Amino acid sequence: MESKANPFERLVHALGRLPGIGERSALRLAFFILKNKPEFADDFARALQELHAKMRFCSVCQNMTEVDPCPLCQDPKRDSKMVLVIETPQDLLAIERLHEFKGLYHVLHGALSPINGVTPEDLKIKELLFRVQQQALEEVILATNANVEGEATGLYLYKILKPFDLRITRLPSGVPVGAGIEYLDPLTLQRALQTRHPF
Repeated sequence: MESKANPFERLVHALGRLPGIGERSALRLAFFILKNKPEFADDFARALQELHAKMRFCSVCQNMTEVDPCPLCQDPKRDSKMVLVIETPQDLLAIERLHEFKGLYHVLHGALSPINGVTPEDLKIKELLFRVQQQALEEVILATNANVEGEATGLYLYKILKPFDLRITRLPSGVPVGAGIEYLDPLTLQRALQTRHPF
């Protein structure tokens, strides 16, 4: 009869299931946690438990938040007539670090990928259409990634948004093909936002 894995092995296994973490990285992280004071592990475990208990999607922009609507959507200083459509919360963080964009966001939580079974129903597209219909938007900026999935998603969104009376723009092609927004350097991202063009 196979013996049950001990807590260290379970931790290594759990860490190894994270994206980009192989067995060696999982081992290194597990040893790091083990070598630290117990308070570190307690804080780490508490953060993980509170993640699902307290975090949710913002009912407006679909970003992760502890309060609903999120602080960005509630900020009266932001331009509520302009919405930047992005794929992931990581993209939002990358853009917010610039302190350049003053509008609102909409997070799709992915991109269309028929090969991987990702359809429009799997993304937060219905919620975007609801915003377009309910809010007095003037511009929607499509900032999907410059790869096959991102381009397909941008084209799909353009087609369904075109009947509405608003300006549809896109970040320029200076954003490298195949690059994710969250990995762009701040200057490239800043210039892309400043020089966006009609779709």
